[in-house]
Amino acid sequence: MAASRGEFSSRIGFIMAAAGSAVGLGNIWGFPTQTASNGGAAFVLVYLVLAFCLAYPAFMAELLIGRYGQANAVTSLQKMSRTTFHKRFAFFVGFGGVICAALILSFYGILAGWMVSYAVEPVLQLAAVNDAANWVVAQSFARNICFAAIFMFLTVFVIRRGVEDGIEKWSKRLMPLLIVLLVILIAYVFTLDGASDGLNAYLNPDISRVLEPDLLISAMGQAFFSLSLGTSVMVIYGSYISKEENLVSLGAQVTLIDVSIAFLAGLLIIPAMYVAQAQGVAIFAEDGSLISGSGLVFTVLPSLFDTMGSIGLFVAFIFFILMSVAALTSSISMLEGPVSYVVERHQVERTKATTIIGVVIFLMSALIITNLDMMLGLVATLATEYGQPIIAMLCCVFVGWIWHRSEILKELQQGNDNIENGLFWKIWPWYTKFVCPTAIAVVFIHSL
Repeated sequence: MAASRGEFSSRIGFIMAAAGSAVGLGNIWGFPTQTASNGGAAFVLVYLVLAFCLAYPAFMAELLIGRYGQANAVTSLQKMSRTTFHKRFAFFVGFGGVICAALILSFYGILAGWMVSYAVEPVLQLAAVNDAANWVVAQSFARNICFAAIFMFLTVFVIRRGVEDGIEKWSKRLMPLLIVLLVILIAYVFTLDGASDGLNAYLNPDISRVLEPDLLISAMGQAFFSLSLGTSVMVIYGSYISKEENLVSLGAQVTLIDVSIAFLAGLLIIPAMYVAQAQGVAIFAEDGSLISGSGLVFTVLPSLFDTMGSIGLFVAFIFFILMSVAALTSSISMLEGPVSYVVERHQVERTKATTIIGVVIFLMSALIITNLDMMLGLVATLATEYGQPIIAMLCCVFVGWIWHRSEILKELQQGNDNIENGLFWKIWPWYTKFVCPTAIAVVFIHSL
């Protein structure tokens, strides 16, 4: 590896960083919301199966591309290419992932800013600054710009420091904090009336529902998107992994942590919804559907916290700090994609590249904020429902159809001499070649 490039200094450093990228607002809130909307425990069961049967193989493809290329997404893919057409195709896929990451961060920063603002609100209430407390949770251009800027500053601060001193160090701090906060909140919610009903809905599956087409598609999509696939992020992180590491076990550990934290999030949110319902807060419509969908985090939970009296302010603070930490662990990985491309392809110094790209993405966020009702949904749909599936599918196509099988085996053997005789090598190559692109295409077509 070139001396100028960063590298994760330890196995745990990579696991925390990659899991941090995978664990974001989508896991902490998106997974429980999907669970509540799609049959509860039946959705959880299908999600757990598909996370390892679909997301893990595609995740491994992106990690392999990165470690083989030891560079940004575009350069790594082009190193695998044999013809001029392949190199052009590689640029399209790699640069598409960079653009996708920037688009996601542009709207993600707004949502994360809201999480920060809701974390600030109980502090202002305790300080009896009621006007300011109301301002930070009321929709306004000034409030949205202010907190989006704060969140982008935090993201830029981490990325400017590089791989080991930035991404790795802060992931090792933030991920354990996130898990501790989740466990504390789960323990508290379990003491409240209604939690047992939520726990039953979450853990007692209706097996008859597991083969419902909509449930299968939703679970497949959640498993796929939760691992940050299709954004060039895992290609970049793969390029920072030592050649001596066993990629197969590393990828499995990250997938396991990602799934575990999504499961923990459901263990918090689903019982909390039933607790809120027991206290008179409307959660479900008469037909059983969620009333507010993904907006529940800003409506139902604050209502629940309000019913707790003074302790509700502390619980609200911890919860929204948790959401902010989850958002930051994802945003630093999304910013690293464009930054690594500019640093390596255009020889721009890291701190300068990070600052410039951070400002550009913040300006994109500001543009979205000027027409929030239309632009937020449009950019989110463009990036997550169109960009991510296409890029991730093409990465699988690259590994399955363009990259020579002997070179893949050689790359895997660098961290595991006996990989050729293992179950992974007997299944994964053809699985990535045929099953993953087909399954991802099904998710994409459904999203249309």
